[in-house]
Formats: sequence, structure tokens, C-alpha cells
Amino acid sequence: QFKLIVENPEKPIASGLQFKAVVEYTPKCTEDLQDKLTLLVDDDIVHIPLLGLIPYCNLEVESEVNFGEMIANNNLVTKEFSIANRGTTSGIFRISYDGVVLLNIKPVRGAVKPKSVRKIGVDICTDVPGVINEVMKVELENRGFTEVWIKGVVVEPVLKVLGVSCGKVLKCINFGPLYFGTSKTEQIHLYNESPESMDWVAVLQEDAIGGEMGTDLHGSTDAVLYDLSLKNKDVDVCSLVLCVPNQGTLLPYEKTLITLCFSPEKFERDFEVNDTSLIQDYVLFLSFETVGMRGDCLQNLSGNNSRQVDLALMGSGFPVLLTFKPGTVINFKDCYLGEQAQVVCRMKNESEILPVMFRFRKTPHFSVSPGRGKLNKKSEKEVMISFSPHQIGTFEMKQVIDIIGAGVDKSNVDVLKTSTKSFHQIYLTLLGVCKSKRKSVVFTINPGLTPMISNATGQFVVRGTGQLSDTAPVAILKSTQTQIHTHRKNRNCKDDALIAFPNDRAASLRPSQWNKKYRTIFTKTERYNYVDPEFAYTDSERLLREENKKRYVDFISRLRQRRLEKEAVRQFYLSNNPVSIGIKPAEGLQSPNISIADFLKEKPQPKTVPVDDSCMLTSRKLAAIASKSTNKGVWSWLSPVPSSTQEKEDCSLTLTHKQLHQIFIGPSTIDFGDVCVYSTTTKELHIINNLSVHIWIQIEIEVAELQETSPLSQVVPPLTKTHIPVVFETSTVGMFKTSFNYKINNRHFGHVLVMAHAVPIELQLSTRELILSPVPGCLAGTEFRNTVTVCNPRNHPASFTWRPVTGDRKSAFTIKPTKGFVEAYSDVECEVVWHPGFNTPETGQFLLCVRKGNSVNLKCSAKVTIHA
Repeated sequence: QFKLIVENPEKPIASGLQFKAVVEYTPKCTEDLQDKLTLLVDDDIVHIPLLGLIPYCNLEVESEVNFGEMIANNNLVTKEFSIANRGTTSGIFRISYDGVVLLNIKPVRGAVKPKSVRKIGVDICTDVPGVINEVMKVELENRGFTEVWIKGVVVEPVLKVLGVSCGKVLKCINFGPLYFGTSKTEQIHLYNESPESMDWVAVLQEDAIGGEMGTDLHGSTDAVLYDLSLKNKDVDVCSLVLCVPNQGTLLPYEKTLITLCFSPEKFERDFEVNDTSLIQDYVLFLSFETVGMRGDCLQNLSGNNSRQVDLALMGSGFPVLLTFKPGTVINFKDCYLGEQAQVVCRMKNESEILPVMFRFRKTPHFSVSPGRGKLNKKSEKEVMISFSPHQIGTFEMKQVIDIIGAGVDKSNVDVLKTSTKSFHQIYLTLLGVCKSKRKSVVFTINPGLTPMISNATGQFVVRGTGQLSDTAPVAILKSTQTQIHTHRKNRNCKDDALIAFPNDRAASLRPSQWNKKYRTIFTKTERYNYVDPEFAYTDSERLLREENKKRYVDFISRLRQRRLEKEAVRQFYLSNNPVSIGIKPAEGLQSPNISIADFLKEKPQPKTVPVDDSCMLTSRKLAAIASKSTNKGVWSWLSPVPSSTQEKEDCSLTLTHKQLHQIFIGPSTIDFGDVCVYSTTTKELHIINNLSVHIWIQIEIEVAELQETSPLSQVVPPLTKTHIPVVFETSTVGMFKTSFNYKINNRHFGHVLVMAHAVPIELQLSTRELILSPVPGCLAGTEFRNTVTVCNPRNHPASFTWRPVTGDRKSAFTIKPTKGFVEAYSDVECEVVWHPGFNTPETGQFLLCVRKGNSVNLKCSAKVTIHA
């Protein structure tokens, strides 16, 4: 089968020359051959082996396809494996699979070109958690059947709350007892025990079973029920519990640190009650939910789903119970200026659970020692309150006692910083009177010349006046009030000059004021005043003193102005309220009659506004916003792309996790059920926008069975619901599962799972064996009649034809109508008649033939009764 074609040279070949020989191989059987070619070179012999190989394909396939760990999120995951051909000719492969886990295998048959690789795609739907361990058979040309194992694990998206110190799973956090107005923080770890990233938000469950909002669990049943009727139910839960951060993204198997803050608040009551009974216990539930798992919102508007972790928060609120002896109003003995009166006040902490830290504020004319301290539970302490008046008069001062505790600055919710602050104030009323001392006046006689007007140097002089004045006593008089003995040259003296009395020689060395001029009382002659330069102020010193005085005057003026502004603001807020509009009761208005029933009526719910991004989400707010959106009519105006300026601005926003949690697109799984081939079935994909901005929804569909779905793009206005009809058509019988993706604002992605069971066209009969009996009262020889019902259980109309099965003999049975049309989910009655005759058969058969569908056999028999 080998043929050598060569012309051997007759002469030796010179150096550098060559000659060519051709070997042809012509196989005559499907087997490999082997031979050799002999080459004689001078005296040497060279053997060249010849191999004749039959061309064949050499297919190789991977033995395992591992999907790894996948999250159960109703998504379609595709993995590829390869079939390689190492041979020289094309090879054919076929794939067979009998399980139910693998959805699509494309292609299931084909050819692989030589020296190439063919990719095979395998789809798995991650709708049910479990372990995937499936096998499919691959038939390879020249190799037979080879098994390929498909392995993987589908797990639930699991969030866990772990303790920071212990690392164990936490179900409850007990903050313990706290005073109203204080805060306490605890830290936890939120752990993503999933192989994929997870977006999460924190939601406070206000209406959870077992929750308590300020109920005294230690009281009696009647007291608790009565207490519940008095509580204010419109309490913002976000003011009680803070969670920082309250949204975020967790990478696979990552944990993040979360700070929880509990701040009990005292409820407002309609009736005054004793503070000693104001104990409020709280049991709240905080849910960490996965963003995008709220597609089944139409069945559950509250947002509860199984893919979340709940954390119970417990705590109690207590009032500050401080008592004072001799009471909150303390009277001091009357004292004189410069003296001091003291009263011992005994403070007692009546609380049996919590200690109290206090601080007395500074109060004019009063002082407290010690000014601050701590009282343990059920303990007492004495403080000394002193009354040291700085002026004469009657004093009624308000002593403020600050109760110190831990607090959190809620103005910056991104970072919780705990600090010590005053959370409660207690007021004491301090009463005191300062009197002036009486002094005896001793009169002395001045033998000198005394004018008609007496002054400090006159006849009656009081000894022991106390303090000295800045200037010596000088008798002064305005020059315009006298003209006695005024010299002619002094007639035109300035009006601002002052008159000195003759007995003021003691003050003649210096003027009472340096910038004033003094003249004598009679002649108006300017007095000589000596200024000692060693003791007198210079001009710069005088300016410095005036500037210093002005600084204090301005400071006191600013304090007064600030006090007046605060008082004006306080008066504005007191008068600017919807209850008191400033009308006096004496102007003819009568107060309404108020009964207890008015307090027990339920207060109207405030209008719900979209949840601010800075506050936490609560179940009640989410339900209220969702109901507001769903109560509106369906938005049917088609706007495929943003057109207005506002729509373009809104649809370009990047939404936060909390905002995405308020958008409902669902159901997350659209199950068409049993669907007939060649039929068109429609289900609605609901879209509810609970945000205060527009959103842009875009749907991406690639499968042929859903190509009739429209519209694929729509702009949804704020607080509006709409729907998109999803159309399913198929011509292939079998199970159908696929998922399509959607985008929100062209930034955020999601998917919806579509399921259907495609079944063939089918008609059913009400019975497979029909017995025909004579109608009572009819004459002999008449026909026997009966009816059979043809039912269509599918969603597609079906046409049918009756064909008799006669065999060798002619059938005596007839059926009408012989052909017809049955609508979806309806039925048609057909009448079967037996015509009696001589030697006619009493049995017969009909075959119901359905176009593009099944065939059903109907047996008919006539019940003939022979009377003797």
C-alpha cells in the first residue's frame, strides 16, 4: 500500500546538489500500517521507517464542572466546560441528562473540528438551597460514553449578629436600667456568612409580636392595661434606638462593627401621675435585612422576609428620684450686709437601682458645699447652703441642680460619641432677706462762717459715715444762679464755671474734677488750684482709665442685650403655637368642656412623608409609605426615557441602600405554572416607587420565549405604582426556567426569575366508556342516545375530530359533532347515538384526535334489554 516514485541517479551527486523521492500511501483497510524505505549511499545503508496512519478523531472532555458556592437568589448561573479534539478529523458528541437540577445544556450535540475546542454551557437556577451533585453522560465518537460530574452548593444569604468580645451569635442585647434622658451604647459585629457580597439595611420593627414600648412589666395587670391607655402611641422609635451605621455592603465572609445606642424617653401622659411609678420597660426588635429581597411586597407590605436576622433590644427607663430635707423651698434667717446664714440640706436618692451624680449651679448670694457629688442607691448626703448677700433686699432665687449622666450627640448620627452631660434639672427655691444696720448720728458745731445752703462742711456733720469718697467735699454752685458782687471783668464768664463756697479751703489744693473751673461766690474770680504732677494722672493715664471703664460698661451692656434677646425668643416661642394665639379669656371666649373621653380618643395619624436618608427605617413607616403608593391608581402614562429636567435630574441619582429598600419590583419569581405550547400567557411585574423622586426602570431580556414583553423601559413618578406585562410564548414542551435583569437609574441591578411548565395541547373526556340505554317511554326500535363531555384544561384553544374505529364491520354508532373547537378552560358536549337493527354490533369505538395534541379512545356500548 506504499508506492515509491523515484529516479535513482546514475552518476554520483556532486556536493550541494539533491534529488527527490516521493512515497505514496493508499490505505485499503481501516488499520495502521508500518514499513521501511532503504537508502543506499555509497557503501552505507540507511533505513527510513514508513508509517501509514488512518485519520481519526481524538475527543477529550473534562470530568468535572464545579460551580462552587452560590447564593440562593433566584438567579441563573452559567458555567462552561470544553470538549477538545486532538485528532485529525472532526468528531461528533452527544450529551444526555435525566436529572432535574440542570436547566439548560447548550449544545447537546454537535461536532468538534480537528485541533480545536468546543465550549458547552450549563445553566443552574439558584432558587432552592442544597448540594448539587449531578452527572451527565457525554457520548464521544470513538470513545463511547464518558461521565461528567456537575458539582456545587447553593446556600442561603445568611447574616449573623456576633458579639464583639465573645464572637458568638447574639439574639438579645440588654441595656439594663437607665435614667430618662441618658444613653448607653453597645457594639456588635454584623457577619456575612455567604460567598457573595450583600447589601443590608437596618429596620426597626415597631409592630413585632412581643415588643413593648414603655410598659411597666413589674406592675399588676390592671395597672399595665390602664397605663397602656394613657401612653402616647405616636412615639418615634428612632429617638429611642440608634444604629450606626444603619446601611452598608458586606463582602463575602466579612464582618463590620455596628454601634447600638439606647436612649429611653419619658412618655407624655394625659394625667399627672407619681414619678415613683414611672418605670418604662422596652423590648424592641432590630432587623438587618438584605437589600433587594423585597420583591414579594404585594403579599407582604411590611417587608418581613426570611432573609433577615432579628436582634432583640431590651432596656428600662427610670426617673430621677431625689428628695430634700427640709424640702424644695428653703428659708434663711434674716441677716445684715456682710454676714452669712447657713442651712443644712439632706439629699436622698430614693432609687433602688441606679446612683445619681449631681452638680449645683452657681447662684448669686448663695453658695453650696460640696457643689457636686455622687449618691449611691438608697443613700443620703448633707450639703451646706450658705446665704451671703452682697446687697440689701429680699431675695428669691432658683437653685438649679444638674443631674449628670452619659449622653450621645444625636446631631451627628454618623458617629456616636458618648460624653457626660446634664440630662435632668431639679430646682430649689432659696428665700433670704438682707437688712441694713442702724447707725447713731452725732452732731458737732462748726464755729466758722456758714452760708445759707449747708453742705458736707456745714454745721451738721455726721461722724462715722463709713467709706471715703474719691473727692474731698467741695461746695459748688452753678454760676448762672447768682450775680452778687460780680466784678465787671468777670461778668462774661462761661456758664459751665462752678462757684466755690468760702469754707472749702481744705479742698483748694486740687479741684474736685480736673476739667472743671471754679470761681468765688461773690466776685466770680477764678480760683487757683494746685495740681501736684507727682500724684495727678497724666492725659494718657486718664484715657487708659476711661478705656478700661468703657470696656466693662460695654461688657455689661452686651450681657444685658443678650439676655433681652433670649427673653424675646422665649416669649416668641411661648406665644407662637397653635394652642395659644394670644386671645384673652375675658374678651368673650368660653373654655370648652373637656371630658376624660376626649383624652382616650385615638389621635389622628400624621401625614406620612418619605423617609429621610439620615434616619433609620422602621416597619411602620415602610408600611405607611407602601400603602400610600399602592392606594393610588396604576400609573399608565408611558414614559420610556426621562424627558423633563426634573426627571433627568432624578434619574441620574445614585440611590442609597435605604432608598433601594423602598423600591418594590416583584414578584421576584414569576411562575406561569402549566402553560400550553403555542399559547400566549401574560403576568404582571409590579413596580412600586415609594421614593420622593423619579426612577428609571430598564429591563434586559435575551431569551426568545419572553421577547413579546413590553415596555422594556419606563420612568416611574414619585409615590406611584405601575406594572409591566411579561409575555411568555414557547413551542417546546418541558420545564422552563430563566431570569432577566433590570436596572434602576442605569446604576443599580436586579433580576427576576421566570418559571413555566410547557405542556402539549390536550383534551380530556368525561368518561372513557359510554353506555347507551333506551329512553323510558320511547317506542321500540328508536335510537339509543347519550352524551360525552370534551374538556379543555389548558390555556389554549384546541380543535378536535372524531374518527370511528370500525374494523371489518360497519359501526352502528354515530357521534355529533364530528369535529369542533374547544376554548381554553371550557368544554363541549357530544352526543353518541346507536341505531338498532338486524345483527348490528352493540359495541363501538371512537378516536378523539386533537390537532397538535393527544388522542383519546372512547368505547361505546348499547344496553339492550329483551323482554319475554
